[in-house]
Amino acid sequence: MALADTLRNLRERVGFRTGKEFAAHIGWVASKVSHVENGRTLPSDADLAAWAAAVDADADTLTSLRDEARELRLDRDRWKRRLRHGHATVQRGTAVSERAASHITMVEFFLVPGLVQTPDYARRVFEIAAAMVDSPDDADTAVRERVRRQDVLYDPSRTVEILVSEAALRNPICSPEAMRGQLDRLTNLAGLGHVRLGVIPLDVQLPTITLHGYTILDDAVTVEVNHTDVTATDPDDVALYRSITDQLWGVAAEGDAARRVLTRVASDLPSE
Repeated sequence: MALADTLRNLRERVGFRTGKEFAAHIGWVASKVSHVENGRTLPSDADLAAWAAAVDADADTLTSLRDEARELRLDRDRWKRRLRHGHATVQRGTAVSERAASHITMVEFFLVPGLVQTPDYARRVFEIAAAMVDSPDDADTAVRERVRRQDVLYDPSRTVEILVSEAALRNPICSPEAMRGQLDRLTNLAGLGHVRLGVIPLDVQLPTITLHGYTILDDAVTVEVNHTDVTATDPDDVALYRSITDQLWGVAAEGDAARRVLTRVASDLPSE
């Protein structure tokens, strides 16, 4: 990737022989520098600004870096291109981004967020998605990759926020039996110390609106719609989604209150 090569050359030009040395200088973990320089992680606008400042790059260089990153982001986010080999490849790429993030936030009103889906629920998601966009049906492989992503939930060095609407639980995309398993999974996650789980009840007045679900990984927000997904790293855009998230947390049920909502939804599921 040309952007990765450019960033590596900028780092080496100012005398940092290794990515580890540069990581210490810029205040990042070494793995993040490695992922960026190997093209495994696409840096955000904030990342590029920090990199440019650390190597004394001028404003024109920073603009060029941001333009190149934007083009790469647009190309990466075209669903048909990304899904031509199925959903498993996308899941692997998402896992790399999540492992590089220290703070993960997921907000969904229509689906259970991918990072906390059970295999049965995830399989149904992939089956429906493959039919929607006419991509290869690799649900079994994609499910395995999605489950592997969930290792980050058990890493106490990360902060994970999961916000899901009760509406997503009341309108399941899978069978009642699979949904019971999914609700049990969410109930168990509510007890993890570094995972903040919230359920937005149906009967609360919302303090703000969001027209779609989204994921925030550190300084980047990804919005997924039916035909594609778009990642924004502009600080103002990220701040907007953080503000929306904070307001939604204000009406979300957490802890015992969240478990009561989950129990109520499970008790209302029809029998098979």
